[in-house]
Amino acid sequence: MVKVYAVALAVGIVGLLVLLFGSALAENLGRESADRGDRSGPIGRIVVAGLSGFGMGGLSAEFSPLGFGWQVSALIAVGAATVAVVWVRFATSRERL
Repeated sequence: MVKVYAVALAVGIVGLLVLLFGSALAENLGRESADRGDRSGPIGRIVVAGLSGFGMGGLSAEFSPLGFGWQVSALIAVGAATVAVVWVRFATSRERL
């Protein structure tokens, strides 16, 4: 399961970097239509948050000194992904105010 968490985290971080650098580049070039954050929409941000949260939570649980089994680590990973998704939804709902 460690490999699954590592791949999810890597894909999530790459997605986060694409969103950040794409938005910054579009802002600096004055091309608001090319903004990756706006083009991906809230679903894209939720997917990136879910992947990153799942990977971080799973890796943290797997390498915990408490010696969790893979079932508990998977539940912790799902919980971390849920928290990340809820936080992104909260943050983006306040962004439009």
